[in-house]
Parts: sequence; structure tokens; C-alpha cells
Amino acid sequence: MKWTGIYLIGYVILVAGLVAALWKMGILASIGVAWTLIGVVIAIGIGIMLAVSSSGKRNNQGRFNNQRRF
Repeated sequence: MKWTGIYLIGYVILVAGLVAALWKMGILASIGVAWTLIGVVIAIGIGIMLAVSSSGKRNNQGRFNNQRRF
């Protein structure tokens, strides 16, 4: 599995833990279902953006720069 997938799975687990903690403390009952779902969708979207942006870094020193021809 690529690092992006592992990062995204970890982020989803983090968001699920935060939602469970807010539910247990009774905060989600006062907010409502609609706003809770909107917040979860936004958090997962941020996680996807972070996962994709961190996986896009590549080393520009490819195999052609390291080879010497005489």
C-alpha cells in the first residue's frame, strides 16, 4: 500500500476518534446531525488534500544525473 493510502487511513481513524469523543461528551447532540456530517466531510477533504500534497514530492536527481559516461 502506498504512503498516501496509509496516511489517509490514519487520518480517517483520527477523525472517527474525534467524532466519538465529541459524541461521548454530548457536544454532538447540541450541534445536530447536519453540521456534524458537514464537519466530517470537510475534515476528510482536508485529509485527502494533505495526503496528496505530501505524496507529490519527488527526488529530481534521477538515475540519469548520477550516471557518468566517459
